[in-house]
Amino acid sequence: MGSLLLSRRFAPLFACQFFAAFNDNFLKTALVFLILFGGHPDAAALITLASAVFIAPFFFLSALGGELADRYDKARVAQWLKFAEIFVAAVAVIGYARASLPILFTALAGFGVLAALFGPLKYGILPDHLAREKLPAANALVEGATFIAILTGTIVGGLASGADAARPFALLVMGFALACWLAALLIPPSGEGAPQLRVSANVAASTLAMIRHLRADARLWWGALVTSWFWLAGIVVLSLLPPLIKTRIGGDEATVTAYLALFSVAVGIGSGAAAAIARGRIVLKTTLCGALLLGLFALDIGVASLGGGAAAMQPPATVFSSALGIRAAVDFAGLAIGGGLFIVPAFAAVQAWSSPDYRARTIAAVNVLNAAFMTGATVLVALLQKAGVGVPVLFMGLGAATLLAALAIWQTMPDH
Repeated sequence: MGSLLLSRRFAPLFACQFFAAFNDNFLKTALVFLILFGGHPDAAALITLASAVFIAPFFFLSALGGELADRYDKARVAQWLKFAEIFVAAVAVIGYARASLPILFTALAGFGVLAALFGPLKYGILPDHLAREKLPAANALVEGATFIAILTGTIVGGLASGADAARPFALLVMGFALACWLAALLIPPSGEGAPQLRVSANVAASTLAMIRHLRADARLWWGALVTSWFWLAGIVVLSLLPPLIKTRIGGDEATVTAYLALFSVAVGIGSGAAAAIARGRIVLKTTLCGALLLGLFALDIGVASLGGGAAAMQPPATVFSSALGIRAAVDFAGLAIGGGLFIVPAFAAVQAWSSPDYRARTIAAVNVLNAAFMTGATVLVALLQKAGVGVPVLFMGLGAATLLAALAIWQTMPDH
């Protein structure tokens, strides 16, 4: 991993992904805290909606991102997208300065659009620059960069929810947007994967064509479904974690931030462990182990929090000294480590199995499926919350469903 981080073929992409993920999660966390602790009615449903707003563009625009990444040089496309991100960041600054939820939701949707277009590129370019045996480590580092960015973006986003934070918010959002663009300028050219490809203006038709291509390969379809379940579980957990900590464990803003930080670090640990286990190979049994851990710990979070319901907003020191607080921390850490073990081998397999001239579009089709799972899950969870279903029951449902998914993974896992 150390050699990858020092490599010109990987380091700029790593930095670009880190800066972009920081801004995405910084804005999202600041928005969540503004909703959660701002006295808004239906706060839990609004927080879940925020996740859906960010994820929905992946469903509609991943196909376009895949075609652009295969048709043109991926480094050049990255530079275009990250330049546009500077202007979306400016919209976020205006929304935060005015404490305007509509403007902040608009900025979050803008970041989602750019992330959807960037997704096929960032994973599709790795096999262009790296040998197959480097893919597990590279994917682990990309996932690590993402979740380190989630960690730092979450912590800083929580701090930015306080008073008089508009100026630091503006400096950070604009600074990281500029840093992301500068990092993109350093990504080495990849060449054009499919120079004869015509980029279709009919996004629906191109999306269906990519899904059909994905469905025609049993291994790729398996990998797409597996990675989609990971992102479904992840988006549900991150949506439910803040209200669980506030309403069931009795934590304040700092406590929510601490749990989110713990979750992010643990995902990074799981991703690194998956890469260490792989040692340059594609080891799909690691994905099965990760699914089992994810399901079991999600179940235990739900069971443990059924009897909770503290009204007081307590600081981290108080919460982490309680039995429920410690048990929740262990569960979230175990769940996140399982998630890291789950995703790294599965996504490395999809990259390795994809043909070079269609790789970005394959990743785009996987992203469409991921987005469909995530959007459907967030909408369903929001509706269930609106209907009065409690957060512990939702965690228990996620855990049980993930154990069923683990059984399906075991029964259908490809041999190679």
